[in-house]
Amino acid sequence: MAYTIPVGPYHPALEEPFKVEAQCEGEVMRSARVSVGFSFRGIELLMQKRNWMDAVTLVERVCGICSNTHSMIFCMAAEQISGIAPPPRAQYIRVIVAELERLHSHLLWAGVGAEDIGFHSLFMEVYQARETVMDLLEALTGNRVNYGMNRVGGVNRDIADPKAHLGALAGLKTALTELVGPAFLANPTARARLVDVGPLTREQGVEWGVVGPVARASGIDVDVRRDQPYLVYADLDFRPTLHTEGDVRARVLVRVEEMLESIRLVEAALAAMPEGPIAAVDGWPAIPPGEATIRIEAPRGEVIYHVVSDGGETPARVKIRTPSFVNIPAIEAMVPGQQLADLAIIQASVDPCISCTDR
Repeated sequence: MAYTIPVGPYHPALEEPFKVEAQCEGEVMRSARVSVGFSFRGIELLMQKRNWMDAVTLVERVCGICSNTHSMIFCMAAEQISGIAPPPRAQYIRVIVAELERLHSHLLWAGVGAEDIGFHSLFMEVYQARETVMDLLEALTGNRVNYGMNRVGGVNRDIADPKAHLGALAGLKTALTELVGPAFLANPTARARLVDVGPLTREQGVEWGVVGPVARASGIDVDVRRDQPYLVYADLDFRPTLHTEGDVRARVLVRVEEMLESIRLVEAALAAMPEGPIAAVDGWPAIPPGEATIRIEAPRGEVIYHVVSDGGETPARVKIRTPSFVNIPAIEAMVPGQQLADLAIIQASVDPCISCTDR
């Protein structure tokens, strides 16, 4: 007998408002339909009503998990329009904060994933590691969320003693290699909930246009940090990760390896950070008429900003394309033939951010 199970928008597995309607036969899902748009906030329109300085503060609220990503890419677009090049030290600091934010995002996801498969003790261990990252971000920026680091032309805060943070990074690396990674990837109970669950082939990934860890777990070799290097990633010998299995375990494995690479990038950036100013201009520059399209690699994948200036005090247009906008619909391709009990971890495995999607 066929029937439909509605999951959400008040979600039992993820505390974000989106809906998955699964068409089932017995305990097996045959298809699904994903719906978003329950909490539209109109941030793109509000950007046109804020001056450029206030717009940086507003755009940081697109997402609380990847807030630095949004303020940084917006500033990069304004810098391209204005012909301003941030100093080398500012570019290193931006990379450090961006990779710490990637660590925080992946760890937050890992905790949610552990909870979704009923691995409560692993959830606590993951969130202890996440606290280390948040403490690092607070030490560097003064904030645990919405860091306020970016400005047009550079960053707002310097890193006075780069070596002081190496010990925390080493402890985090140990936690990932000796605890979090093995618990997800080698534990028999976890493997039973992850292996061959929610498969997405390379061909399906291309068809649905997925990006970020979801794409790289299905053998799609894309990463903006390598493909179109920005800031100082080319100088830090960035090494992307790639797997081909396409199931939930592969998405976990990609994120674990990315976290280790993020730690290496932060360590390398702290060691190589040159002396010099942290901003190219004093005060807030006037933004001349022009437009720019910038893309960078957010924790969930490629994010694109198109920013238009008419020379006025406010942006004329800001268009945002977030990775969750293209990753969330791919849930529909992952569920056919899967057990209804696995729906929670399947949809969680794309790391959906409704805050970004319903901005």
